[in-house]
Amino acid sequence: MLNLEVVLPTGDIIWTGANVLKNSTGYNLTQLMVGSEGTLGIVTKIVLKLIPHPKYDLLILAPFPSLEKAGEAVSAVFRAGYTPSVLELIEIDALQIVSAHLNDNSITIDDNTEAHLLVEVDGNNMDVLMQDMEAIAGLLSSYGCGEIYFADDAQQKEKLWRLRRRVAEVVKLEGYTIEEDTVVPRATLPALIRGVKKLGEEYNFKAVCYGHAGDGNLHIRIKKEGSLYSLNNPEMVPALRAMFQLVHSLGGTISGEHGIGLLQKEYLDIVFTDTNLHLMKGIKKLFDPNNILNSGKIFDL
Repeated sequence: MLNLEVVLPTGDIIWTGANVLKNSTGYNLTQLMVGSEGTLGIVTKIVLKLIPHPKYDLLILAPFPSLEKAGEAVSAVFRAGYTPSVLELIEIDALQIVSAHLNDNSITIDDNTEAHLLVEVDGNNMDVLMQDMEAIAGLLSSYGCGEIYFADDAQQKEKLWRLRRRVAEVVKLEGYTIEEDTVVPRATLPALIRGVKKLGEEYNFKAVCYGHAGDGNLHIRIKKEGSLYSLNNPEMVPALRAMFQLVHSLGGTISGEHGIGLLQKEYLDIVFTDTNLHLMKGIKKLFDPNNILNSGKIFDL
């Protein structure tokens, strides 16, 4: 994101950056607007930096007997200098639900597997991609993964992606309607998943987890009988507060992608100090003194 045209609550129109590849002139208003969830202005034009679409991609699925080993393998891949275009983690509960719903037996699921990693590399030189994928597969094997499934053609790739892409939809149909979007350091993903399962026992809910392991971003879907949503739900508030405190204790934060909105604003005190919150509310008041844009989202003023 290089530049934005923004209409402010006052009616003024500004550009937040410049149409150049490097810019360190003044405050970074572009990123401020990107993260503002429509509370500071209305974006009317966007200037992007585009990159060419890669010609080739390779995809593998690797089962792991333990979450810890899967997490260690993720960190090892990046430490070794590889940057996969995709590195997804699907814990076994989520994969079992989506496989059963789609009646898809293409992936062998057994009692000795706790998680799968979906790894993709892409680029314009197939020889280099093959070398990278072979090295990545070797790393995964050194951390105890089971037999690696290599998608040989577009149809097999689509089967694997279908399982991953349909997880959110399918688990929601199965009653996992409350979704949280946490992010932690990659190496602590196993601790987060195990901690969430333990909190489920304590607060009487079920949870399935999946997400972007390469970013440390974990989507947690919760199923609690009688609860469709978490907003103003007295049964879910203490459970979510405990979950977000766990995330914070692991060095993470409470939203990696989805933002704060109405659902998570009451938990901001877990990850921000009073000073942080005061500064952010001050920014909102400066841009929108009459509180007319997305009023009530992120902060109550």
